[in-house]
Amino acid sequence: MDFNIPDDISDYLVVLDDFIAKEIKPLEEENIKFFDHRREYERTDWDNGGAPKEEWEELLREMKNRADRAGHLRWALPKDVGGSGGSNLGMAIIREHLAHKGLGLHNDLQNESSIVGNFPVVHIFRAVGTDAQKEEFIEDMITGRKRVAFGVTEPNHGSDATFMETEAKRDGDDWVINGTKRWNSGMSNASHDVVFARTSGTPGEPMGITAFIVPVETPGVDIAYMHWTFNMPSDHAEVHFRDVRVPNSAILHEEGRGLECMQAFFHENRIRQAASSLGAGQYCVDEAVKWANNRVTWGQPLSKNQAIQWPLAELNTEAEMLRNLVYKSAWHLDQTDHMSVTHWVAMANYRANRFVCEAADRAMQVHGGMGYTRYKPFEHIYRHHRRYRITEGTEEIQIRKVSSELFRKFRD
Repeated sequence: MDFNIPDDISDYLVVLDDFIAKEIKPLEEENIKFFDHRREYERTDWDNGGAPKEEWEELLREMKNRADRAGHLRWALPKDVGGSGGSNLGMAIIREHLAHKGLGLHNDLQNESSIVGNFPVVHIFRAVGTDAQKEEFIEDMITGRKRVAFGVTEPNHGSDATFMETEAKRDGDDWVINGTKRWNSGMSNASHDVVFARTSGTPGEPMGITAFIVPVETPGVDIAYMHWTFNMPSDHAEVHFRDVRVPNSAILHEEGRGLECMQAFFHENRIRQAASSLGAGQYCVDEAVKWANNRVTWGQPLSKNQAIQWPLAELNTEAEMLRNLVYKSAWHLDQTDHMSVTHWVAMANYRANRFVCEAADRAMQVHGGMGYTRYKPFEHIYRHHRRYRITEGTEEIQIRKVSSELFRKFRD
């Protein structure tokens, strides 16, 4: 397959750039305190446990509203929910393109907000939700009237999610949930939380885990605190569930098959992460090259030194190889069920996430003291993308997936 950018996507990128210039950049400049060296300080409500400031959240909502009115926000969603039916390949190209522009309101890293929205939970509800769940949640999730968080990880269980200790037990027509979730993303202003709990089977079994849609106002739901992370603000909460009672209709998908929802969420996000990491890493390389060409030391451009040239040449070469891998993995995701190409997604994800950290670090080094300041974006890019080497499956877990397929292929 030829992985050149398809003509329709190439044309769409031009439209996106025009929209950014006319609608998003002016809004960003009006609120520049959220994007210059003050960014974390202004975005974070330090008196509210480090959660995002409401003013910052309001700006993101305005960005999304403008993008939705212009027909961009839902691009990757199916046409029956107002989208354009965009492909995974197209989405990968777009996410790389937007991240390559650097920090900005058009594609903010910290809150994973973009003018072309990433809606993995919407895809899940549309695929496996009941008619009532689709009616209640899908449109409201897209517009932000409802925000649905995702609770998988626990204090004692991360990558080994099938060993989760959170349990839900049947009580008449209801279920009663008990347990604790860590890194419960999106809880700073969530209306609902998709909570995964074991309802049958034994620890380690993939079957027997059920996903429940839990309103955050339900008695027994206690958002204990937000974790203070490498990149603030944080919407990753520690949440306790103590005798939380929900009806049987709160089950998303089917009883005992919640792991399927979990895997679909991860695959959607991992390929988007890979594309964004590629774009952000290429941005770091490009900015370092520009700086090295213009910075004069000892009477000549810094770029005359091989110690500057070679690391950037290596990183640029890796970016070119990764671009093919990310596009090809996204194309595979379009062709077949996501579980059959999990190794492709894993390869793209772990390599791209590692690349952007190396590129951001190198850009800091090339820029010298200024690279270490918050006047430059590299430290922000590094801190954000460093989390992707851990979250939603550590890079070690990704490599294990690749290894499993590799050795199975030659064993068969």
